[in-house]
Amino acid sequence: MGEAANKLVIRNIGLVLSGRLEQPILDADCIVCRNGTIAAVGYEQDLDTGQADTVVDARGVTVAPGLIDSHVHPVIGDYTPRQQQLNWIDSCLHGGVTTMISAGEVHMPGRPKDLVGLKAMAIASQRWYENLRPSGVKVHAGAPVIEHGMEEEDFRDLADAGVKLLGEVGLGSVKTGETAQQMVAWARKYGIQSTIHTGGPSIPGSGLIDKDVVLAADADIIGHINGGHTALPDDQIVCLCEQCRRGIELVHNGNERSALLALRTARELDQLERVILGTDAPAGSGVQPLGILRMIAMLSSLGDVPAEIAVCFATGNTARMRGFDCGIIEPGRAADFVILDRAQHAPGANILESIQQGNLPGVGMTVIDGIIRSHRSRNTPPATTLPEVVTG
Repeated sequence: MGEAANKLVIRNIGLVLSGRLEQPILDADCIVCRNGTIAAVGYEQDLDTGQADTVVDARGVTVAPGLIDSHVHPVIGDYTPRQQQLNWIDSCLHGGVTTMISAGEVHMPGRPKDLVGLKAMAIASQRWYENLRPSGVKVHAGAPVIEHGMEEEDFRDLADAGVKLLGEVGLGSVKTGETAQQMVAWARKYGIQSTIHTGGPSIPGSGLIDKDVVLAADADIIGHINGGHTALPDDQIVCLCEQCRRGIELVHNGNERSALLALRTARELDQLERVILGTDAPAGSGVQPLGILRMIAMLSSLGDVPAEIAVCFATGNTARMRGFDCGIIEPGRAADFVILDRAQHAPGANILESIQQGNLPGVGMTVIDGIIRSHRSRNTPPATTLPEVVTG
């Protein structure tokens, strides 16, 4: 939607959610961005807001970091053969998602499983989402699924080519903890982050990955600990939370009861910083454009977590775990935002109270790298108040 504005000012903000568990609500009513980066956050009277290319009047509503979906399965561009659906990424942008992380391009028809083919596809996937960002959404892709026969040099080659992720361990031929552990260690050595499938089979060729395999593999992220779709037994979920210090990923395309169990366990351990959110879309259950917002509302309402904390699960927690420059509203970070408000006629005195009662907010605008990418969402319920572009 145009070139990056040199200077963006968002003023008249009613509530700023930081994305940081340590201080989820900021004392501020204005954000100034330059060249796609947050320059200042505070009160308008104290900030340099002059000569802005674009000024957004938030009209008293809420600004939060753009949401991060930690678990998606893209294929090519904004098309998914899994559901024969176009523009699914754009639909997720209308659900407030500005960044996506691939857990493997496993839905590619004829996905190669030989070493040359899988490396070539991973590098190609990384390149095409680096070169083309659907609707401006940042898609971190190129996540090869490990197969038997891979050696350390294969991971070095992938890293040298720009690959930074592994697809879900367990979706390929490697399903034992010992073999997975060696390959995960090689990946980590070369700066490639890993996610492991957790739970029952999800697609043909996948299989059960139980707690013993997850613990032995020691991947960086316990992928969909609440199953995708089928979750592990309760005692195994609790065991993983207690015995593994890696990321605890909760997904929309999973078992809600198990997600709440994992959340409660993380809270009892005083380790909420480990909780991150994904959708696992596209999947057999379809594409969930509002999946991250629904997870926030579900965990807040049924998990008894303040809404501003639940937002951190989908923003700052993921950003810090993944080493991203987005997900937190503070100077120096990427200017990625979602502007939202309590849905029209929704119960609750304000947006936080409404979300904690289980209601979805209405998205009024998304911003990525300081550029307005969408206005009133076509997918969320209508917001009570919408932001307005007054300059630019």
